[in-house]
Amino acid sequence: MNSFTLDQVNNFVLKKNHLTNESKTDNILQIVEDLCGLHATGTLEPYIQLFIRSNKFEKQDLDRELYENKSLGRIRGMRKTLFIEVKEMIPIVYNAVKYLTDNLEKRYLEYRNVSIEEYERLSKEILFLLNQNEMSTSQIKKALNSQKDISAILSIMCDRMEVIRGRPLKSWKDRRLLYAPFKNYFPNMNLEDYSENQAIELLIHRYIKTYGPCTENDIVWWIGITKNKVKKAINSLTNKIKKIQIEGLNHIFYINNMDINELKNISLEYEDHVNLLPILDPYLMGYKNRERYINPTYYDYIFDRSGNATSTILLNGRIIGVWDILENPYHNVKLLLFDFVEKKILEKIKKEAKRIGRFIIGYDVQIAECEKMLPLSKRTAGGFMTPLKD
Repeated sequence: MNSFTLDQVNNFVLKKNHLTNESKTDNILQIVEDLCGLHATGTLEPYIQLFIRSNKFEKQDLDRELYENKSLGRIRGMRKTLFIEVKEMIPIVYNAVKYLTDNLEKRYLEYRNVSIEEYERLSKEILFLLNQNEMSTSQIKKALNSQKDISAILSIMCDRMEVIRGRPLKSWKDRRLLYAPFKNYFPNMNLEDYSENQAIELLIHRYIKTYGPCTENDIVWWIGITKNKVKKAINSLTNKIKKIQIEGLNHIFYINNMDINELKNISLEYEDHVNLLPILDPYLMGYKNRERYINPTYYDYIFDRSGNATSTILLNGRIIGVWDILENPYHNVKLLLFDFVEKKILEKIKKEAKRIGRFIIGYDVQIAECEKMLPLSKRTAGGFMTPLKD
């Protein structure tokens, strides 16, 4: 079994994640495909995920692909969370994870005080409205003059691919979305192209291509399905993947066959890679076993109790600190470094912080260095979104 060093693997994965200077690209569809989707639970994060992996990304680039070209779609994906996927991946992701939500729909509706009969009636009325115009939740509720939980009904309609989440009501930072019939966005898409087993196998193979070297536990965590289903898919992929080891880590890792030679030949003579990742970035959220890129001492400063990753600073693929942005009353980007770094590295970090700050706020920002933070494990839910707030 081949064995590789941490430096080899980290540089290799950074490159596949478009996080090295030479791997950045302005082809955002390629980035989305190569990452197996963008995490889209938050409003801003998909834009930032693309910005840090591109040279000339503008916010309208993503909007154009989502709402005009309709080459991307925001759907319920892995771990029942929202992802932006390329059009070709939507049926695969849908069938691989559909059972995760199927069994919860009835209980969810009961919890929201909506009967099955009410859901069936109101969902038809909603589709009729949306066939005329895209509408927001509040606009639909007003048009129906209903006291029922329209938000809950829309959520299930999205899970069933009856409707799709469209553009924000106002700016790119607006959490309120318009909704449209799914068939209006993807009229020729057949969601029944894949069985569950086919979809899981295709999705796992795509995941290993992107995130490998990875462990079986990583795959289970990332998709959110059972270990038995993952094992079955891995057994079906034995002619396409290989097992390897990483020096110093006590796991068996999987990698795509075609990547072995590239990993062997990866250059370790490079300029230091500095990256500032947004919350829930795929580079961090793609794994359950995180020793490759994190010092266990700082784990609770990076992940909360639910496994959500905060905004982090990377040096050559390993986390060395946390960053945050404060829009009001000051235009500040805050930095917290866990250990001392050389002056030239600090300057790179500050330069990247200013670049991201201007992208998010629209103005030049000041840099503020912090000395401490409360661990996320001691914060309330959602604390990972503003790690340096206090």
